[in-house]
Amino acid sequence: MQASPIRLMVVDDHPMVAQGITAILECNDELTVVGTLGSGREAIDRLEELAPDVVLMDLNMPGMSGLSATEMILERRPETRVLILSMHDSPEYISTALRHGASGYVLKDAPTEDICAAIKKVQAGEQYLCEGANASLTPDQTRDGREPLTGREQTILLELAQGQTNRDVAEKLDISVRTVETHRKNIKRKLGISSTAGLTRYALENGVLQGTGIGL
Repeated sequence: MQASPIRLMVVDDHPMVAQGITAILECNDELTVVGTLGSGREAIDRLEELAPDVVLMDLNMPGMSGLSATEMILERRPETRVLILSMHDSPEYISTALRHGASGYVLKDAPTEDICAAIKKVQAGEQYLCEGANASLTPDQTRDGREPLTGREQTILLELAQGQTNRDVAEKLDISVRTVETHRKNIKRKLGISSTAGLTRYALENGVLQGTGIGL
């Protein structure tokens, strides 16, 4: 039996780009575009309605950036994968996208077959980086060895290391307690730490608490 097509959401603030990408991808029987949206905010608002398997996300958009939208999508629908679609190929852009939780990074001028391959790879739970990216990133910027914390996980680690409860963090960041608990588990898993005291010690030793007035 043939697998169901991958449900894809395209998010780009340039209508011609978004519509062009959508038209190209809809020719692939293994993909179905469930929404073509013009902003990160709109993507968040329609996330549950459209239930995408993969979000093809522009990086630079007015209002909510692609990075912020990526974090919020993963908080609200963890099973969705985000693939950044950008014109920038610098290691700084790529590593920042990965730290914010993106599963992959592909360039806007990449061949259609490469974009389709990237979508399929991240939907399968793997990481996809544009050609040449692995060579330009350091080991810490890829997922070799210890998996890096996302930007949101670093924020939550800082709050937890200062003694905040899950509920305190949830209220401050305007997210659910369950979401904080999920992030907390992921942080512990990624760092190989089993206790809150261990998280605090890690934060101190790795400069997470610099500038907060907390010291050894």
